[in-house]
Amino acid sequence: MGNFATGANQAQKSIPHPADPPAAPIAAPSATIDEPHVVFDQVTMQFGSRRVFEGLSCVFPRGRISVILGGSGSGKSTILRLIGGLICPGAGSILVDGQNVTLLSERKLYEVRRKLGMLFQGGALLDSYTVFDNLALPLREQNNKSPAEIANEVHAGLKAVAVADADGLFPRELSGGMLRRVALARAMIRKPSILLCDEPFSGLDPVSIKRIEALLTGINRQSGMTLILVSHHIPSTMRMADRILLLMDKRTLTGSPDELRQSTDPQVAEFLNEGLE
Repeated sequence: MGNFATGANQAQKSIPHPADPPAAPIAAPSATIDEPHVVFDQVTMQFGSRRVFEGLSCVFPRGRISVILGGSGSGKSTILRLIGGLICPGAGSILVDGQNVTLLSERKLYEVRRKLGMLFQGGALLDSYTVFDNLALPLREQNNKSPAEIANEVHAGLKAVAVADADGLFPRELSGGMLRRVALARAMIRKPSILLCDEPFSGLDPVSIKRIEALLTGINRQSGMTLILVSHHIPSTMRMADRILLLMDKRTLTGSPDELRQSTDPQVAEFLNEGLE
């Protein structure tokens, strides 16, 4: 589903979490742009014998667009899964709005997930549901909205991504670009404070890439929502990112697009140049 609070129901059952630590507010009342919104502190992650991270520390600032770059298998999508509490690290802490998601019970973790929207690679829409019902499902699960309210929010969401006439179509009837825009509308339907995007440009033609890029940038600039993207698409990254986290050779580099362009590290230059070809 397009929201972690919905989409994580199946995955969260296998993740052990201890009793709740002392409660902390999900969102700080005096939250301001650029303060830490998501923080990784000395995070170690391992799948079997394969070590993905060793002491990963990084900050994703509030209200900014952060893009995670790196080669295949570098752990980009793993970072998104860790933020949502879908998997637990071997060591370290992960703070979302000041709450350490590695220490939360299922109930408290669900509250945090309600603050997260997720745009999955490929869209992940339900094939047997119309576009309208794909967007309406997360709202119906809230049990506090009338059918008229749900319809209004669904149509407003579709209009915002320029697919207002697609509400009666099924996912199989959509073009790749339309499907990704519908998936974005579903990820936004519950008004998350953090939007996580896994390869939002993969498989799209250049026109659709520019359209999704403009939509994501507009969402951030107009609402102040924090966006954290995993991407292989270097041109879009360099145009839209405020901060870049580059994962390579068991090390990480962070900086603005200009800072990475000016890096004297030959591996950084090679990675960026190859992505622009």
